[in-house]
Amino acid sequence: MKKQPVIFSSLSQLHRAMGQAAPLHPLISILNYGDAKFDPKEFEQGIILDFYKISFKTSFSGKLRYGQGYYDFEAGGMSFIAPGQLLKMQDEEADYSGMTLHIHPDFIRHYSLNTQIKHYGFFGYSAAEALYLSEKEKETILSIYRFIEDELGERIDKFSQDVIISQIELLLNYANRFYDRQFLTRKNINNDILSKLEETLENYFRDDKLLIKGLPTVNSVAENINVTPRYLSDLLRNLVGLNTQQYIHEKVIAKAKEYLAKDELTIAEIAYHLGFEHPQSLNKLFKSKTSFSPSDYKKSLLN
Repeated sequence: MKKQPVIFSSLSQLHRAMGQAAPLHPLISILNYGDAKFDPKEFEQGIILDFYKISFKTSFSGKLRYGQGYYDFEAGGMSFIAPGQLLKMQDEEADYSGMTLHIHPDFIRHYSLNTQIKHYGFFGYSAAEALYLSEKEKETILSIYRFIEDELGERIDKFSQDVIISQIELLLNYANRFYDRQFLTRKNINNDILSKLEETLENYFRDDKLLIKGLPTVNSVAENINVTPRYLSDLLRNLVGLNTQQYIHEKVIAKAKEYLAKDELTIAEIAYHLGFEHPQSLNKLFKSKTSFSPSDYKKSLLN
């Protein structure tokens, strides 16, 4: 019988499996996986956590599988995993050193963070889209981990949860800032993603796949260039000011203008060639983007 992923519903359960002492707080803990005593083979089918996992890996000689790919954290970096996601660890000789913060949803349930945390896009990124940190950024992040660790080591009182929540919010806001910097500084990788996106959309139009599948979707183009939909949208928003859906629409409008300029097809035929089920849908999108209907735009070209 094929083994199933191991599901950890509590922090205590995870700590026991890692051969570590019980967490100081039942709903939040910091664990150094480098100190953990566990056999990765026991979790070869992966693990699923019912809580948030925010990791900073100071070194990672093994590989972590996340979704369909592997990522080498050798240089160190941060990863963000939301509850319910499948995580696989490979290579029993791996060094998983670093600080990992586990947060049960119940810990933040009665705080605004419970809603806000869902808006941090990096919880939807893959491990290959991890956050790389400069030495100064590492110091900033580690100082927050240590502050939370110290707070958990002190006597828990009525202020503890508020103080720790504020530190988690600070950690996430710094991560947001550092990701924003990463989008701007990793030019070669980002340009490669943009080139692949352009190629994907051009191939999509050129091969008439639209006639069968309709308009390209955010998920389909992201899958084709091997990035997560959320990462692609966040990257584009930072680089060109558009999310992926808006970027696709811009390309569709540009293609529609090409067809209109050639004056070889009717507007209904253009809509069909662009993957619209109904010409009215093209009319609506075109007018929302250009303030012209396709027919008015076509007339303007003749003036």
